[in-house]
Amino acid sequence: MNGGILEVSTQGLLFAFLPALVVLVIMWRWQVGAGTGVYAILRMLVQLLLIGYVLIYIFRSDNFWVILGVLSIMTIAASWIAVRPLGASKRQSWPNALVAIAITSALILALVTQVVIGVEPWFSPRYVVPLGGMVVTGAMNAVSLAAERYQSETARDEPPLEARHVAFKTALIPTINMLFAVGLVSLPGMMTGQILSGVSPLIAVKYQIIVMAMFFGTGGIGAAIYLVLESRRVTAA
Repeated sequence: MNGGILEVSTQGLLFAFLPALVVLVIMWRWQVGAGTGVYAILRMLVQLLLIGYVLIYIFRSDNFWVILGVLSIMTIAASWIAVRPLGASKRQSWPNALVAIAITSALILALVTQVVIGVEPWFSPRYVVPLGGMVVTGAMNAVSLAAERYQSETARDEPPLEARHVAFKTALIPTINMLFAVGLVSLPGMMTGQILSGVSPLIAVKYQIIVMAMFFGTGGIGAAIYLVLESRRVTAA
């Protein structure tokens, strides 16, 4: 199997934005926040270009404090993004999101890197940073969905316990759909990237199984911790 990856030209990269341009036009014509879409795309470009250069330094680093710093920044940013849909109450809910994402991500990342894979040294950036990003992202998305749905349910004067259960179920919908679809409807990004780089499909499948179990665990545990903490905060208020 050829281990090389075809390089993407600048022209090819520009063509990749054609579908996004179509969506932006629809957003503009329907007046549903085209400005937000443009800002999101520009921010994505800047962030990815910057992280491309930063990762070169991180991957060459032999200092675990650098890796811990990167993971901490990921977690703090993810927790703030998670409560973004809550509007005025996001400042009150942010500490609970931070605790939920931090605890869940730390425990599951440690399990995967140290027990499942056996990464040496334990802070090896080529494993810890990408996997850490996946773990934090999974927790972030689940906490965000749980937070938004819990707020909606309590705003309708639903009992706190019922609101918590509905929010938890909602938070797991994307992950459960992904579990149903993987291998049948889609080949996820990590698996596709490994296959393109020349890794055996069977090895890629093993890593993808780890990632899928990781997503389900981070989503469920993260959402549960957040909902327990948030329900206590709302009840005490």
